[in-house]
Amino acid sequence: MKYIKKKLTIDNVKIEDVAKKFDTPTYCYSYTKLKKNINSFKKNFKTFSPLICFAVKSNTNVNLIREIQKFGLGADVVSMGELMMALKAGINPKKIVFSGVGKTSNEISYAIDKKILLINAESKSEINEIDRIARIKKKKVQIGIRLNPNTDAKTLSQISTGKKENKFGVNEKTFLELVSYCQNSKNISLECLSVHIGSQILDHKPYEKMLSVVDKIIVKTKHKFKFIDLGGGMGISYNENSKKLNYSKYNTAIKKFLKRHPSKIIFEPGRSIIGDVGYLISKVIYIKENDKKDFVILDAAMNDLMRPALYGANHKTLPSIKRNQISKKTYEFVGPICESTDKFTSLKKFQKLKEKDIVVMCDVGAYGMSLSSNYNLRPKPAELFIKGSKIRVIKKRQKHTDLM
Repeated sequence: MKYIKKKLTIDNVKIEDVAKKFDTPTYCYSYTKLKKNINSFKKNFKTFSPLICFAVKSNTNVNLIREIQKFGLGADVVSMGELMMALKAGINPKKIVFSGVGKTSNEISYAIDKKILLINAESKSEINEIDRIARIKKKKVQIGIRLNPNTDAKTLSQISTGKKENKFGVNEKTFLELVSYCQNSKNISLECLSVHIGSQILDHKPYEKMLSVVDKIIVKTKHKFKFIDLGGGMGISYNENSKKLNYSKYNTAIKKFLKRHPSKIIFEPGRSIIGDVGYLISKVIYIKENDKKDFVILDAAMNDLMRPALYGANHKTLPSIKRNQISKKTYEFVGPICESTDKFTSLKKFQKLKEKDIVVMCDVGAYGMSLSSNYNLRPKPAELFIKGSKIRVIKKRQKHTDLM
């Protein structure tokens, strides 16, 4: 995204033109950025060629998943709906990993029938259920066990998943017991050790600690794991001043680990693949003047982009046309929903805006549309895919009649 003659563009398309033709609010995704992210991710870990399973939870648009599939990626899913969507998008079942703490019997049965690569189990009860269903179906099912490594990912508490107080995975004692159980099961083939410590991680050190824990556990189990699923969680820079993950040091730590335990590495990236690919285009409905700040009321709301309300996330916000005049007061960008948390960001020295101006919120490709809702009975936005100068509608805007 850049300004050309003071007009903001995605690839070769002007934001103003998108707003006029497709209305607002609208999500847009850049093919150029998507291709760059996938190729960069592969390059970062090319020395051991991991299986890269895109985290479908981060963006569930079937057309985007189809594009991702063309680059040879698999899928990490956490529900039957996500599994169905991955298969619909053409993902090879042998590149699909089913994670999550609460898989139902129907979901487990469906996954077995579809012959996916792995079901990553997260409790003794779940393994018992997989074993029971596999026995009925007279099949041997490949599974992984998710270890909780009690590792602080140095991220927001809401998206930390690898500490002992988190609901994910099992502790060391239970892990060792479950390995023994699986080794004695006729219907389960234990192929994978799985870990995932959190999301939006920008420090390589928690990953190094995680690998150290996994190393010790493997030694204790004396079990040969075909796969080691290291999860995802690699963060992106939501602003110019934020820290960036040192992929080189993470890569070095993994290579050192693989010398001791030569397994196939699985990654489950979501945000690092799709995060900065997406933009949310919105129109200024009203500007409400106040004493110390002015409220810029947008037609986008927290139902369209939940992250700021949910996590206090801050997305870079830009005007679609550059002007020289700067507002003397702080702008607080808010939506029309009847919640005080329906706000996106507060900015000082922002370009002076007028009603009906267009603004763009950046880096919304991950957990943007996938976390959206119809709260206040608001229809969901359209989604567009931009490749060069071509624009393709990959999801139509909902109508109010769709909600009735």
